[in-house]
Amino acid sequence: MPTLVSLSKVAEVTAVITRPDKPRGRSARPAPSAVKVAAAELGLPVIQPGNASELTGALRQIGGIDVGIVTAYGTLISPEALSLPARGFLNVHFSLLPRWRGASPVVAALLAGDEETGVSLMLLDQGLDTGPIVAARTVVIGRDETAGELTNRLAILGAQLLVEVLPEWVGGSISVTPQAGNGATHAPKLTKSDLALDLATPAEELVRRIRALAPRPGAALTVGDVRLRVLAARGIDGNLAAGELAVAAERVVVGTGQGALELVTVQPPGKRPMPAAAWLRGLRSPPDEVGS
Repeated sequence: MPTLVSLSKVAEVTAVITRPDKPRGRSARPAPSAVKVAAAELGLPVIQPGNASELTGALRQIGGIDVGIVTAYGTLISPEALSLPARGFLNVHFSLLPRWRGASPVVAALLAGDEETGVSLMLLDQGLDTGPIVAARTVVIGRDETAGELTNRLAILGAQLLVEVLPEWVGGSISVTPQAGNGATHAPKLTKSDLALDLATPAEELVRRIRALAPRPGAALTVGDVRLRVLAARGIDGNLAAGELAVAAERVVVGTGQGALELVTVQPPGKRPMPAAAWLRGLRSPPDEVGS
């Protein structure tokens, strides 16, 4: 929680707002969000509104708010609530807006093969990530970087940017820049169908999907009757048919629509991540083909 930790060092955080506890695990017992846990460790009060009306009521009760800070809240904030802080709500968004508005900007950037992305500090309005830009920073995406790694890097950068800009924003000495009228793209929330690896597509695209979904929720590949999470792979030359499986010299290779995919790290159901070769050695009768 880099943003919350950084804010607590430079500003008076009157309340931390996060989602209600949700059932998790086999016991289905309500568990706190990572934000709630971090706030408790920092000794900050936590509010968990169940809907937009409760959020608005909580903000009114707090009163005297200079600015609200939003990071991956996941829910649109009502116009009434947006009007309550004196300097509005600033959203730390992990893309260079207007590219990749929406719920999954890091995943979308990796799937598209973008070479760079960044952090945008945006003044929230009633639209979906359509507000004017207060500040932004650009980063180059690493060749093998996963969504988890990139998200962590952007979280740190976003926290640093916010700390730099916040005093001037609250003081009214920074102006905003409207987002460009063209070039907007949308990054929707992931669905189960987005996780499957379609082996009829080129290996290069499959590697991007694996990186974009790692470490969670993980790209999915069915081998026999087992649905694996594929956490790391590389594209290589090969003349295997799409879905054909080959094992040689501790390498597990799958044919694709163009080139071949070498599986590096996989996670079988109920087990920890492991080298693909080690997993395959544990099978009694390795299959000849795999599927999405």
